[in-house]
Amino acid sequence: MDLQNKVVWLTGASSGIGEALALALASEKVKLVISARRGDELIRVAKATGLSESDYMILPLDLENQASFEAKKNEVLQRFGCIDVLVNNGGISQRSLAYETEVSVDRKLMEVNYFGTIALSKSVLKNFMERKSGMIVTVTSAVGKFGSPWRSGYAASKHALHGFFDSLRAEVYKDGIQILLVCPGFIQTNVSKNALTGTGTALGTMDNATANGLTAAECASQIVKAIQAEKQEVFIGGFKESLGIWMKRISPWFLSVMLRKMAVR
Repeated sequence: MDLQNKVVWLTGASSGIGEALALALASEKVKLVISARRGDELIRVAKATGLSESDYMILPLDLENQASFEAKKNEVLQRFGCIDVLVNNGGISQRSLAYETEVSVDRKLMEVNYFGTIALSKSVLKNFMERKSGMIVTVTSAVGKFGSPWRSGYAASKHALHGFFDSLRAEVYKDGIQILLVCPGFIQTNVSKNALTGTGTALGTMDNATANGLTAAECASQIVKAIQAEKQEVFIGGFKESLGIWMKRISPWFLSVMLRKMAVR
């Protein structure tokens, strides 16, 4: 896929992987729509892209406010005329043991990470099907492949995304629509600082595994390459996460032993 002049709508663009993706996509000369809850941070990211004001759009978006999605999509269509690629990157993580986690926190994780993502995708999908083209890119996680301690609700939401988009890929292939699932491992972002604890408050600290992960810029570069190569799924991360994915496939029992001993926070 040649991304030049493609209209790309990116959620979760105010920091971390999303911010790095905005910069990487801008270097491919796309027409960029950036969304997140924090409008002031979106302004900062937009300026950092170096794109002219005619080539970007700042569109604040709350993934929990799904009733707003149709109107938001129509704003993009009014501005650029179409949407070529939707990148679902917005979401929130978790750092709490399952038995200590209130169900309301599990619900919030699903509402933002799963329901918000599929609702926005369905809104855009209508236009993709009319045009017989388009790509939906969804940033999930390595724990969308295997569960990890301290992330039970988060892992559940990411597993759900894999189930939904694997099914959707088979349904819309005949319509010329592509689905890419991106599975990052540990990436150097504020994801752990913003992660929910068992009571729903932000953790507020950086965990060692995240601090020692790949840079957000390297992750973003690999995501852009996967889009250009029109891949269906890509894993981005270090040796431990890669080993976990393979062990889940080859020896689930051995993986469970590994996870008991592995430092994941």
